[in-house]
Amino acid sequence: MSKKFDRSSHILVPTLKEIPQDAEIPSHKLMLRAGLIRKLSSGLYTFLPLGLRSLRKIMEIIREELNEVGAQEVLMPAMQPADLWKKTGRYDSMKDVMYRFEDRQKREMVLGPTHEEVITELVAHEISSYRQLPANFYQIQTKFRDEIRPRFGLMRAREFMMKDAYSFDADQDGVKKSYAGMYKAYENIFARCGLETRVVEADTGAIGGSDSHEFMVVAEAGEDVILESSDGSYAANLEKAQGLSLFPREFEGAEKPIEEVSTPDQKTIQEVADFFQAEPCRLIKTLIYKLEEETVAVLVPGNRDVNELKLAKIVSGEDFELADDQTVMKVTGAPLGFAGPVGLKNVRIIADNSLARFRGGITGANKIDTHLINVDLERDAKVSSYEDVAFALEGDNAPNGNGLLKACRGIEVGHVFNLGTKYSEALNAVFLDQNGKKQTMIMGCYGIGVTRTLQSVIEQLHDDEGIVWPISVAPYEVHVLPLNVKSEASVEVAETLTHALADAGIEVLLDDRKERPGVKFKDSDLLGIPFRVAIGDRSLERGVLEVKARNADVVEIAVHDVAEYVIKAVEQAHQNLNPNKEG
Repeated sequence: MSKKFDRSSHILVPTLKEIPQDAEIPSHKLMLRAGLIRKLSSGLYTFLPLGLRSLRKIMEIIREELNEVGAQEVLMPAMQPADLWKKTGRYDSMKDVMYRFEDRQKREMVLGPTHEEVITELVAHEISSYRQLPANFYQIQTKFRDEIRPRFGLMRAREFMMKDAYSFDADQDGVKKSYAGMYKAYENIFARCGLETRVVEADTGAIGGSDSHEFMVVAEAGEDVILESSDGSYAANLEKAQGLSLFPREFEGAEKPIEEVSTPDQKTIQEVADFFQAEPCRLIKTLIYKLEEETVAVLVPGNRDVNELKLAKIVSGEDFELADDQTVMKVTGAPLGFAGPVGLKNVRIIADNSLARFRGGITGANKIDTHLINVDLERDAKVSSYEDVAFALEGDNAPNGNGLLKACRGIEVGHVFNLGTKYSEALNAVFLDQNGKKQTMIMGCYGIGVTRTLQSVIEQLHDDEGIVWPISVAPYEVHVLPLNVKSEASVEVAETLTHALADAGIEVLLDDRKERPGVKFKDSDLLGIPFRVAIGDRSLERGVLEVKARNADVVEIAVHDVAEYVIKAVEQAHQNLNPNKEG
């Protein structure tokens, strides 16, 4: 059990008045100013006492919810043999973010950015029968990723705390149940942390698999864009989102034959749109990609960009890259900026769905300083297929038909995947079924950025004065402030109240510093502890103390009633965040 109260004079809480220069977003500034963390180097942070207290509370919430759905806690090595990663192919695919080294025996090792390989290797050796399934294992452990640009404090760090869990099932029905159970556990975890989240459809990325959802904290400082329907029934991150374009597909000149127009030095979409006094959506943007064994032309409206994650699925995961200038010239006969689909030969043409029945368009003529107008794609070009290959935009129709897409920014704090058999096949995680036949286990993967969740709470819940902690993850529940530590009466009341609250199980920080009242109030607002009790000479003479919830007005409570009042307020605050918890 953690200690129930501390004295400010005995604990390291180095608050700062000035905003650190290298902190860009509110949560990063507040974590430094409130003395929760200190930077060691780029992307590396030390947790100080208050920050660590809050971090451990998030961990405990995670443990409670995952234990409730039957997950078992383990702890796997951060240092891993490279051979495991080579078996799954991720030694190369994740090389850009992976820390690699050799031990003294010259064996290749890595510092784990994640643990799919390690847990699958364990299960492959320890589970062999359908009677041992389903199984679900989780850990809370340090991860390492060589971020190109660490930024925003704990949001994008090189070393961070993560909860990763892995389920193993005998069949698809089983993995659906495991996925649903973890999905619900995640909803509970983030609600108990006081966070407003959006659950969005997501791409599986380097992890692989099929179904995937991200849990996003809505915040202006978020690095991710969320597109959601106006009624909230559909949400996806920008990489995954589908939108039904409301822009017209037929323009002036749709019935006319193609016409070449000289456009000297007009290369960019905006330059060409301005030249023709047209909206960018009337233009057909043509991008040339090199695949392993072929060249592909990808067409999107001029106001959109190619979503390469979607393109990767269309070309079945083949390696691809934007063609260089020499290849563009070879394929189109023109330099970069003048490519178009009309007349392209020996090239597969993939057009975005929004270009189906597109008439009266403008596109490059595959000739230097020349564009075509009155283009009808179906009439004038040989499109191989129409696919969802462009980024959706705010203002598109939601794919489920429920209103328009609107954009907001979010911070990814959790991600759940249905992995299928990608790792179990590579690492031979098999079991004997009821008939004694070998079957491959089906896996799920579930991650929570623990340190990122901590900072996300602050990013979403703060005001101009400081942090506004939800009581579930606050470093302390009550802040007791004797405003005049030279007054024996004030000190005695503060000590008596602190011990009474601590005896009732309340976590208290007693500010016994010899500081002016203004300094104590400023620091109290900055630290954001949910309840504050101020003990001043004047109020004490009237037989009352000032009690203030962090986001509410001051109330005066009789001295002999304060402990009971605060205990009830703390209990109610916890109940509001976790209504299923008794007591």
